[in-house]
Amino acid sequence: MASQHSLSLATSRKTTLDFRFGRCGVQYVSVTYMEHSDNNSLAGDRVITTRKTGIWLLHNPSTNQGQAFDYEQRNGLHVRGMLPYAVSSIDDQVNLVLEQLRVKESDLEKYIHLASLHDRNEVLFYRVLVENLAELMPIVYTPTVGEACQKFSRIVRSPRGVWLTPDDVDDMPAVLRNAPFADIRLIVVTDNERILGLGDQGCGGMGIPVGKLALYVAGAGIHPSKCLPISLDVGTNNPDLLDDPQYLGYPHRRLQGQSYDEFIEAFVHAVKEVFPRAIIQWEDFKRDHAFALLERYRMRTPCFNDDIQGTAAVTAAGVLARLRMTGQSATKQTMADQRLLFIGAGGACTGIARLCALLMKQDGATDDVIRRSMMTFDSRGLLHDGREGLDEYKAELAVSQDILSELKLSNPSALQPLDVIAKFKPTVLIGATAQPGLFTEEMLVEMSKHVDHPLIMPLSNPNSKAECSPTEAIRWTKGRAIVATGGPYPDVEYEGRRHVLGQSNNVFIFPGLGLGAAISEVGQITDEMFAIAARTLAQVVKPERLDAGAIYPSQNDLREVSHAIACEVVRYAAANNLGRHIPPEEIEQTVRSASWYPNYVPVNHVPVQRKG
Repeated sequence: MASQHSLSLATSRKTTLDFRFGRCGVQYVSVTYMEHSDNNSLAGDRVITTRKTGIWLLHNPSTNQGQAFDYEQRNGLHVRGMLPYAVSSIDDQVNLVLEQLRVKESDLEKYIHLASLHDRNEVLFYRVLVENLAELMPIVYTPTVGEACQKFSRIVRSPRGVWLTPDDVDDMPAVLRNAPFADIRLIVVTDNERILGLGDQGCGGMGIPVGKLALYVAGAGIHPSKCLPISLDVGTNNPDLLDDPQYLGYPHRRLQGQSYDEFIEAFVHAVKEVFPRAIIQWEDFKRDHAFALLERYRMRTPCFNDDIQGTAAVTAAGVLARLRMTGQSATKQTMADQRLLFIGAGGACTGIARLCALLMKQDGATDDVIRRSMMTFDSRGLLHDGREGLDEYKAELAVSQDILSELKLSNPSALQPLDVIAKFKPTVLIGATAQPGLFTEEMLVEMSKHVDHPLIMPLSNPNSKAECSPTEAIRWTKGRAIVATGGPYPDVEYEGRRHVLGQSNNVFIFPGLGLGAAISEVGQITDEMFAIAARTLAQVVKPERLDAGAIYPSQNDLREVSHAIACEVVRYAAANNLGRHIPPEEIEQTVRSASWYPNYVPVNHVPVQRKG
């Protein structure tokens, strides 16, 4: 692990932060630390140098090491006597945290316990998370984070991140400068309107950016000091929140129309001014806003929408990994040979369709082949070119009357998914509707008549919103289906065989892509980067996982996955002059050295120099 901290101290600058070193919203005393210029400083610092000692160090999550402070440190930092006698290693501390965590009776209690640890000891929090990703990811993120967002005003202990409200619209740069670190490279931002499948959660939506950035740190090694969660608290239309006297957010109806657009514009300008090297990840915006903001800003600042593009990449990777698993004939080895049926035409499925079309084109498919390879239903039925009033993004998914005629599908407005499956014969069924039970037994039985191993992807989460359960999909197809879900599920036993499930989780994409883009300091996040991430992810799934039925890696392999994706993104950016040029022979080491592994570093006290 030592190599992951081997940063040169040759070039650095000293920064002092008074009363705000640590996480956002936590008022801590000043700490002077060394910010390194090589490796983009993404891996943090090897030494923390501080003018403060005693209780202040123990109350600062960035400097607190608790019982791991040895006797010499306790003397030098003036914390002797402020801790019990025993000295513990970080491994001892990890074991104790896990012991405490595993006796909690509910996942929400575990979430609160980990959040409290995050507020007390940042390094220990991330060490616990990194070493137990598969167990703890459902706690720090989906599905538990959804309940935490709903109950935010009642469970929050120490607010984390920056909230921007309409009252700040004329002074956003000043608000952003209150953040505890000056060199922010990754921002995850939400306006809280479409939190998972739960809708408008007001200021409580902050749980999503906080959780996503925890996964950036744990999954790719971007140092916590380079990450900033932001909530655009433009109000809420959730009547339960507006009527709640304990609600902590901006207590007004949501901004709409021009006022909303001006607010977002002010936010982007403020980010460019205060954090000019930051990548913006748009998260959990309502569908119409999500598409509009991505198109409006993607050429102006490095940004992406994880719900559209991240979901697209991880889903496309699953389709590609399925081809490795099934060992199809030579004519069925590329994305260009697949037939995809989408149930749902929101941001997720639209993004998946767009990226799959790009991958098909890269595999040599013509536009005509691509048009014939996908069909889509929304809540009103099949998207076809005879339907009036389609939004622009839905119109691009509409199937032509010519194709319907060739498939002998008439009266398209009355068609049901079962009708289309019988004629279209899809190899992949993808759902992103948040409508439980939408995949029926009849649909999956019909699908399995035409495909030996159909890929069934009920992507909605939390699990209560899934289009079907993995058990149903495997039972209805008599064990032949390959199933990937949006949320975490236990493996399925069917007729003596254990089916290991892969989770189509965006965490396999965004940490590695974000790390690679940040290292390269790209000016734009391109669709090709997501195609590269999808192909890379599909290739790193281990053969034993594929043999067991899983088309995604174990979440415990996330750092390895993120490293592979980051290297390919850096390689692509360098080859296409999209950012900082890194010689090919240096890419692997550059990515490795830019990744932080959570371990304690020395904390050195420098006495205040008094004048006179």
